[in-house]
Amino acid sequence: MYRAPLSEIAFTLTHIAGLEDLRSLPGVEDLSDDLVEAILTEAGRFAAEEIAPLNAIADRTGTPFRDGAVTLPPAWRDLYHRWIEGGWNGLAADPAHGGQGLPLMLYIATLEMWNSGSMAFSICPTLTVGAIEALEKHASEDLKATYLDKLVSGAWTGTMNLTEPQAGSDLNALTARAERQPDGTYRIFGQKIYISYGEHDMTDNIVHLVLARLPDAPAGTRGISLFLVPKVLVNPDGSLGARNDVRCAGVEHKMGIHGSPTCTMIYGDAGGAIGWLVGEENRGLACMFTMMNNARLAVGVQGLGVAERAFQKALAYALDRRQGKAPGDDSKGMSLIAAHPDVKRMLLGMQARTQVSRAICYACAHAIDRARLSTTAEDRAFWTDRAGLLTPLAKAISTDFGVESASLGIQIHGGMGFIEETGAAQHLRDVRISTIYEGTNGIQAIDLIQRKLPLAGGAHVKGFIDELSALAAAAAAHSDTGVKALSDPLSMAIADLGRATDWMMEAQAGGRVAEALAGATPYLRLTGLTFGAALLTKGALVEDRDPKATAHRRLLARFFAETLLVEVGGLARDVMGAADSILSYDPMALAS
Repeated sequence: MYRAPLSEIAFTLTHIAGLEDLRSLPGVEDLSDDLVEAILTEAGRFAAEEIAPLNAIADRTGTPFRDGAVTLPPAWRDLYHRWIEGGWNGLAADPAHGGQGLPLMLYIATLEMWNSGSMAFSICPTLTVGAIEALEKHASEDLKATYLDKLVSGAWTGTMNLTEPQAGSDLNALTARAERQPDGTYRIFGQKIYISYGEHDMTDNIVHLVLARLPDAPAGTRGISLFLVPKVLVNPDGSLGARNDVRCAGVEHKMGIHGSPTCTMIYGDAGGAIGWLVGEENRGLACMFTMMNNARLAVGVQGLGVAERAFQKALAYALDRRQGKAPGDDSKGMSLIAAHPDVKRMLLGMQARTQVSRAICYACAHAIDRARLSTTAEDRAFWTDRAGLLTPLAKAISTDFGVESASLGIQIHGGMGFIEETGAAQHLRDVRISTIYEGTNGIQAIDLIQRKLPLAGGAHVKGFIDELSALAAAAAAHSDTGVKALSDPLSMAIADLGRATDWMMEAQAGGRVAEALAGATPYLRLTGLTFGAALLTKGALVEDRDPKATAHRRLLARFFAETLLVEVGGLARDVMGAADSILSYDPMALAS
């Protein structure tokens, strides 16, 4: 059973991530508390009652492929159509194309619940929302008129086609090609792999966004263009016409997310798939990054959603399973395993990781909303930089925590966690891919140190660290002794973050790029742990109407500071001191 944690979602949106300050901006003035509550409540009901019960069924049945067709799990199609009838697909989309124009923060909150219900189901609409954003920002008016209404409603779905067999994370190696046609269209040829929902039977059209090269394109990523390639061509009157020259050649047999078809797509077997340019020639990567940044936050939310579901399953098991005798239990018979200190540690660890992931993902969505809605160029620039800084943190920390939490969930189940019957293993199998796709977490770390630390000449990250220090100071001044005690460990972590940041920026400025790259992953984690602790502290500063909720949030903040935040000092030493051993290692020598 899954139950949406509506009170924690609402609290995080309002008191930690900053939903309140959006209401003063144009276009959000009418976002009342009643509307937010109604949206979250209905999303929670739909996720718990309609999506979650199908998760294990989809895991067992998978997505059979035969004669070029993919069959989705039973009831997936009906579920999807009930979902789009609820208007969920267009929650944050432009009202000009049938969307509701609500803040991304609300969409991200609902996305958490969809992923707790079933990560495999949620991948399809997640990609469609990314395609919508890419087309809204970069497509011609003709393409918008033809495709956006259908995508926003969910009548058609979207995909993202980057990866090729010889080109995983290295887009320089892409070989799919595009040829100009006299009528202004392009013919697309090539193979793409790992295409989620590249073929399915839920809708009558699929809109593929495909990266390819023109014959005269510059080498490398500067020569990549983005094309819209529909599965079925669209007639001038909007009706569907002939099948395009694009087909699915097979689906992957995967560790997890069995209910999501991961397809190999072939373009141009019979003369070339017809495509339309999105944006400008040789500027496709900039267009695709709009979709990729959206997807990176969404993948972080996958980690969050699975972490919440895994925690709820583990808690229910721990409150039912009896084993041994817990300290202080004088009752007859065996104790609930939830009473054992080691199980308490694991449950608290799962819950703390989940709440930190929620706070970071929602804060990232808030920054994106502020960048979009702010009325001055200065504010837009600041919040664009902040969204850029937080995106790799939201993607990497939340997915790492999702994997850690799902693994702890199996441990709490003991031997039964290793048995598929309980369902605990599915959460780990599903969430494991989230640290890999949409840019591995190692790539997120590289992005953080090479592209995000230099923002505003390094001033942005310095300001970010100052904001964290202000939260530590607020905790120190608080009347509650438990909150006051959060200040010292947070201040020490912030000091370590400051030193590691200075070292990282100096190393890169001094040309010691390899040394910086060797410390990129621990640097991202220490940044995420420190930011997460600061956000938990921010929540602990608030007196909730429910004293029990306030006490529990303060307990989580204290536990996180005492167990996970203490890693920061070691991570800082890793960042600044481990490069020599890493760079001295020669794995090629092992082959001799």
